[in-house]
Amino acid sequence: MNRFSQWISRGIARVTDAALGPYQSAVIRIGFSATWLLFLLREFPHRQEMYGPEGPWSWSLAQQLIAGNHAFTVLMWSDSGLWFESVYALALLSSVLLLLGLRTRTMSVLFMVGVLSLQNRSIFMGDGGDNVIHLMAIYLVFTRCGEVWSLDARRARRAREARARGEREAADWSGPALWAVLGLALAAATLAGKLDGGLLGGWLTVFWGLWTVQALWWAAGRHTRGREPRILLDVVANLAHNAALFVIMAEACLIYSTAGWYKIQGSRWQDGTAVYYPLHLDYFSPWPALSDLLSAHGTLVMLVTYGTVAVQVAFPFTLFNRRVKNVLLAAMITEHAVIAVVLGLPFFSLAMIAADAVFLPTTFLRRLGDWAARARGGLFPGRGRTLPGPRRQQERTPEPAGETHVGFGA
Repeated sequence: MNRFSQWISRGIARVTDAALGPYQSAVIRIGFSATWLLFLLREFPHRQEMYGPEGPWSWSLAQQLIAGNHAFTVLMWSDSGLWFESVYALALLSSVLLLLGLRTRTMSVLFMVGVLSLQNRSIFMGDGGDNVIHLMAIYLVFTRCGEVWSLDARRARRAREARARGEREAADWSGPALWAVLGLALAAATLAGKLDGGLLGGWLTVFWGLWTVQALWWAAGRHTRGREPRILLDVVANLAHNAALFVIMAEACLIYSTAGWYKIQGSRWQDGTAVYYPLHLDYFSPWPALSDLLSAHGTLVMLVTYGTVAVQVAFPFTLFNRRVKNVLLAAMITEHAVIAVVLGLPFFSLAMIAADAVFLPTTFLRRLGDWAARARGGLFPGRGRTLPGPRRQQERTPEPAGETHVGFGA
């Protein structure tokens, strides 16, 4: 019993003392923001037809649907073309800044707003990859995904180095200014009745809660003599991050397991011919010659069909064995890369690869960061240290009072 209580105590300390998987959460942030950004840029010439006033799914039809399913989208606040262009520009900007890791917590919230607003405006435009981005955009809000490989991490490192040299830390007013501007926008939307109250306040409670938590975080860092309030908020932030990271992992496992078990029930998957048919659909054949070459080999089609089912069904069970998990993870990433090229589904594949990245080994991600740092140092001499060293990043040194990780102003 004593050993069990010690195990419980170590587990609680582990999930409260630190935000686990900083490299994995950073890869998820970069992967999904890059995927959404590339999608928005690719569809920029067609944005009006897909999500705007010129689309076949008109604003009035969307309004009727939203009234029934209560989905969140700021595009329903106005049918103005200028308002649509502003929201689309916000989605682009938030994706870029989240990708770079600048004011990560703020950008994760704005990124979520952009994703939900566009996707919920025209729900018939999406596919499986859009659904994954939809879910992950919500989960990212609760993660501390800017601790490594971000401009926020570089700013924090420079602040620590300045304090170590005994230099006075420069006041950072951009965070409070951004917090104030967003507070005014949130107040205006609330007074205009644009945010649905719903159950327990709905999105009204979510946005005001995030905004209030940010104020508490800033006040705890600036105006309290003791460190207890800041430590408490840090523990809560770590718990939220670790819980969200666990949900992301569970979501990825659920996607693969349900896909695999549903495939097993299909007769075409049972007889090993399922992969043959999408290769001969015009919609999924951007390279007809390549599709014909692959489908001409029956043995290859059978192996790919059975292999896809086996990998998807088995993957959740391999998480307890690191070596087997890494092999299947490489197989799934390769499979999605092939789907991107052969079936012409690049954004679906990118979204799934970004979801798979949560299971990548930390050692591999550290080496990847070192390679990127050396490559950048070769291209831009004198800037090779912009990616913090992986071991130093794990040190739980106190953060500067101006740094924030929960709410709007991080």
